[in-house]
Amino acid sequence: MQSSLSLPSSSPITTRSNHTFDFPSFSAKSLNVNLRFCGLRREASPKSFDYDLVIIGAGVGGHGAALHAVEKGLKTAIIEGDVMGGTCVNRGCVPSKALLAVSGRMRELRNEQHLKSFGIQVGAASYDRQGVADHASNLASKIRGNLTNSLKALGVDILTGFGTILGPQKVKFGKDNIVTAKDIIIATGSVPLVPKGIEVDGKTVITSDHALKLESVPDWIAIVGSGYIGLEFSDVYTALGSEVTFIEALDQLMPGFDPEVSKLAQRILINPRKIDCHTGVFATKITPAKDGKPVTIELTDAKTKEPKETLEVDAALIATGRAPYTQNLGLESINVATTQRGYVPVDERMQVIDANGKLVPNLYCIGDANGKMMLAHAASAQGISVVEQVTGRDHILNHLSIPAACFTHPEISMVGLTEPQAREKAEKEGFEVSVAKTSFKANSKALAENEAEGLAKLIYRPDNGEILGVHIFGLHAADLIHEASNAIAMGTSIQDLKLAVHAHPTLSEVLDELYKAAKVNAQVSSPAKVPIAV
Repeated sequence: MQSSLSLPSSSPITTRSNHTFDFPSFSAKSLNVNLRFCGLRREASPKSFDYDLVIIGAGVGGHGAALHAVEKGLKTAIIEGDVMGGTCVNRGCVPSKALLAVSGRMRELRNEQHLKSFGIQVGAASYDRQGVADHASNLASKIRGNLTNSLKALGVDILTGFGTILGPQKVKFGKDNIVTAKDIIIATGSVPLVPKGIEVDGKTVITSDHALKLESVPDWIAIVGSGYIGLEFSDVYTALGSEVTFIEALDQLMPGFDPEVSKLAQRILINPRKIDCHTGVFATKITPAKDGKPVTIELTDAKTKEPKETLEVDAALIATGRAPYTQNLGLESINVATTQRGYVPVDERMQVIDANGKLVPNLYCIGDANGKMMLAHAASAQGISVVEQVTGRDHILNHLSIPAACFTHPEISMVGLTEPQAREKAEKEGFEVSVAKTSFKANSKALAENEAEGLAKLIYRPDNGEILGVHIFGLHAADLIHEASNAIAMGTSIQDLKLAVHAHPTLSEVLDELYKAAKVNAQVSSPAKVPIAV
């Protein structure tokens, strides 16, 4: 999810940058880096470039790349045509988490049985819609300010205007400002994908950009798409009192999730709530409410393409995914053509590939714009990987080690392959797959919280202890997944993880039990390190 740009002319507002962000920790490892952090940044490359690195797009991917470039001593500039932070900070992951925080509190306060089990009694819970909306807006403003200040404090030049590539190592921004750079990173992100036949008015037919403003809480809202975005907004709307209807083109809800986790999640997140669904259908035409008439949605069978029925609802949210924002970047000036879906083609090192299949020197593309993995933290990781390469260290990012999370109540998280994907890979490559599972009902901390509904699933190779995938549904699943993702990234075997120590009683013991439940044939583990006397 990326940010919107105001063009210098009368062009419509569009979007440009990358997702959520973290502030990486820095370690000054050399005199050069120490000087850089004191504000004495290195001069640009000797071949008379204005900058060592120019990044087009100041979302999470661009921000992560810029911070790492600073640590490496590069003279860096970042170009942004609208507000800093991209979609994630301004119209995506950050404000959505503010709304989900409210939905979580509302669910807890309205669950009398849950509170009674603690011996707690409260009155009827209510909310102020504008206050909820302000919480999301204020959070976005705060994070945006933090992001901007972090770049300024480290000496990154923030160049305002729409960035366009004029040729090799040359970028234009704004009306007629031109800069040169030894290396360029495209980090322009994505915008909401709206299928043909759907008319968005921003009031009754909306995208996630509009929904995050929470200008209304409709009595009945249809959500087109049941992936991450659709699920999270169903959590928000039902907590605030709306009835929700999912419209999903595939035969089952929650495509992309591990089927077993999806089945349990539907039992808890969908079935008990005011949610119904239509699967195996396309929303081929959606007309906004007008002149007292409701929103109308024409459904068509996904397989036969025959009309099925027409729904009338108060509002419709289009949650069908994201489309890369790669138009008007000047790619034709360097003989680069986007794919049919608009992505900038790149290799495994994020280096851009031209129309002839050749690598474009000194040009890279990260994040949603390349389509490899449309997650904010993936964009940041790709940006860091690129900086490693341009500063002399070859690095290839393992995308199977990048976790994902859905911040419903309870949460869903995952890393690596689903079980069907792992079994397909095993069949092709000739190895066995095993699965271990553990329940949150066996975890003391989850029981203390009266939040014992949950499952953790480990997919692995029993011959060598390699982790192929981990999927978690339950309390704080989004936080728990990182132990598994780091294990995959570092190549840690299950044999070694079985020896790891987890504090008791904590939710982390869900993973501890998961590793111990795995049956690995090989008993080989890493060499023991010399113990440290304490």
